[in-house]
Amino acid sequence: MLEDLSIEIRSLNDYKDIPDINEDGKSFFENALKKAQIISEHTGEIVLADDSGLEVDYLGGEPGVYSSRYSGNDATDSSNIRKLLKSLEGVSIEKRSASFRCVLVLYRPDGRYWSFEGRLQGIINDKPVGSLGFGYDPVFFLPEMEMTVAQIPPELKNRISHRAKSVNKFKEACQRKVFFNT
Repeated sequence: MLEDLSIEIRSLNDYKDIPDINEDGKSFFENALKKAQIISEHTGEIVLADDSGLEVDYLGGEPGVYSSRYSGNDATDSSNIRKLLKSLEGVSIEKRSASFRCVLVLYRPDGRYWSFEGRLQGIINDKPVGSLGFGYDPVFFLPEMEMTVAQIPPELKNRISHRAKSVNKFKEACQRKVFFNT
């Protein structure tokens, strides 16, 4: 998603002794900011970090920041989906609105930072459908497309997803060069 930018991009694999980061924030923003800040301070580089997950309206925003470990510390995609569907058992489709959210934070070593949020609205299906993607994709139904995210080809998902929306906001800001001027 970032390959068309005219900046050098490195991954954590390019650095040694990267510290473990406990994602203990109460929001996607807090977790993304924490990751970006810690890695920036460790490397001395400008860092882009994200946090993302699923928020179900009927469940008061759960699983939220706990999306990847919704069913416990040893959670799998399947166990998380099972717990989610159990939590929504008997709930009508009209009350199953949800969104995938992604927050990106770009953090500079001087402490300045910017955030970019993307959302994908949908409905939690009553059973998993499709084999593409990961996480909650098989139960995240997009009414306008009449399919779950797990049925969408990856190239389309990379254009419409919550992550794509946040990355596009970041890329627009890069074109204005708001981060790289000192």
